Amino acid sequence: MPDQPRRPRTLSDARSEAEAAFKKVTAKVAEAPPKKSAIPNIKEQVTLRIDQDVLEYFREGGPGWQERINAALRKAAGK
Repeated sequence: MPDQPRRPRTLSDARSEAEAAFKKVTAKVAEAPPKKSAIPNIKEQVTLRIDQDVLEYFREGGPGWQERINAALRKAAGK
């Protein structure tokens, strides 16, 4: 069976194809759900800027100064 001749493209065909292509690349991608800790009360390493005098105050108590800062922040957060 011989191939059928293609019909000429019309303006509406080109517009439909362009709109379909545009919609495909501009469609919103579903956002990933927020991360949840697999282990409760796990500590996360962060960078935090603290005034020098405040840092010295906590370090004067010796080892465990990071835990003391954490406890003070927890208390300030009402937890």
